[in-house]
Amino acid sequence: MFVSRSTYPDRHSEKARYDQHRNDPEDPNYQDFLNRLATPLLARVKSGTHGLDFGCGPGPALAQMLRRSGVEVDLYDAFYARDESVWSRQYDFITATEVIEHLHNPVNEFNRLFTALRPGGWLGIMTKWVSSITSFEHSRYVRDPTHVCLYSQETLTWVANRWEVEVEFPSPDISLFRVT
Repeated sequence: MFVSRSTYPDRHSEKARYDQHRNDPEDPNYQDFLNRLATPLLARVKSGTHGLDFGCGPGPALAQMLRRSGVEVDLYDAFYARDESVWSRQYDFITATEVIEHLHNPVNEFNRLFTALRPGGWLGIMTKWVSSITSFEHSRYVRDPTHVCLYSQETLTWVANRWEVEVEFPSPDISLFRVT
């Protein structure tokens, strides 16, 4: 589901909203939240592999957690870590936690993400799935003005088919795509 392009926030408004987030890398509750993606991803990648935290935010908590588990992680964020050189590399894994719902042009971004993965590489995504329109339309998640495209498990299966990759759903709101 997409919101109307006419309602997309401008870059200034979008960053102002992100600056309100308090995602403290040392907060155990936030770490537990991120572990919903980190745990199944780390079960699939080897120590010493090299990844990218796409949409890392101002305090890259997930990257810190992954590094403590023995993997190397580069950072990219359109507002807080805009290092375009990451797109000239290939990675063993890429994470995108609570990011894809913000993408103004998801097709271009999925192209970029899948292109940046080595064969056998993983793209780990965490985003709240739309499972029921009735319940979702009243959620806080849908009312965030920076959430411009929302996904269901069926949509993410379509993404896997479109880019000819495998997908696993280890738990609700978690998608692991594997480039073959």
